Amino acid sequence: MFLIKNRKSFLWFALVLILVSIVIIAKFGFRFGIDFTGGSLTEVVYKNAPQKEVVASRIKELDLGAASVRKAVTKDGNSAFLIRTRDLNDAERQNLIKTLTSLGEGGEISRFTSIGPAIGSELRDKAGWAIFGVSAIIIIYVAFAFSGIGVPVSSWVYGFITILILMHDILIPTAAISLLGYLKGVEIDVLFVTALLAVLGYSVNDTIVIFDRIREILKKHRQEHRKKISEVAGIVKEEVTYTLKKPFTEIVGEAVDKSLSRSINTSLTTILTLSALWWLGGSTTQMFALILLIGVLAGTYSSIAIASPLLVTYALWKDESKGKNK
Repeated sequence: MFLIKNRKSFLWFALVLILVSIVIIAKFGFRFGIDFTGGSLTEVVYKNAPQKEVVASRIKELDLGAASVRKAVTKDGNSAFLIRTRDLNDAERQNLIKTLTSLGEGGEISRFTSIGPAIGSELRDKAGWAIFGVSAIIIIYVAFAFSGIGVPVSSWVYGFITILILMHDILIPTAAISLLGYLKGVEIDVLFVTALLAVLGYSVNDTIVIFDRIREILKKHRQEHRKKISEVAGIVKEEVTYTLKKPFTEIVGEAVDKSLSRSINTSLTTILTLSALWWLGGSTTQMFALILLIGVLAGTYSSIAIASPLLVTYALWKDESKGKNK
């Protein structure tokens, strides 16, 4: 019951997180990778790497347009650089490779990716539709799965609260990538969208587990009332209503208490796995693991400390509104 009794504090904290995330995104924006903007990405690995300024200066001499250079470290501990340029033709690519490999000891091209601007634009559009489609399916599924509850809130409310929770869980890792883009030059790519979709699935699963426990306890503490409305051709139509034998606040509090250990234990095992992937993984998967890690932390907090308190807050507001109308 601690979470429900102190629900205002948890909800205010969540609101502050959301507002801070919005401010960060609005202020710093995003650095889109070549997956979305088109262009070329070259990764060069060295045993004894040159200075970043030297690499940037030599690339500028090649006249490849606006180019960015970001330092990285491979899983083997070798120094590497990620060079992003416009889309290169074959001659420009060979010239770039020759220049990069000659700058430091043991220079070797470990990755080269090239994506046209048309494909990048298409990927960006599809990523947005994918997130929108998943959110729409989730709200319909939750409303259908919880149909028949009715007291004191409808199944659609469970669905809309789930979507509000998902918005919280997406905003926080998105703000994190925006801040990292400003501080470290981190770019948004397809792996970021994949991580967001994974966060959506993880978060909604955790939230539904708690909502399902609320439904289970709610059914034990409600009384059914049937009232005959009409009878046509031998078919009796009845109106079914329910009253609660226990306050809804206590029901939700009991459900959260019973689900708390499960949610925390599941999240801890996931966090340990993602931490290992972030710490030991290569440069390609590190950002993916970090976004998932931030998303799982946000999802764990929201499913425990936001979803149920928000449900109780809405139910109390609804009862108060009914009382005023009477």
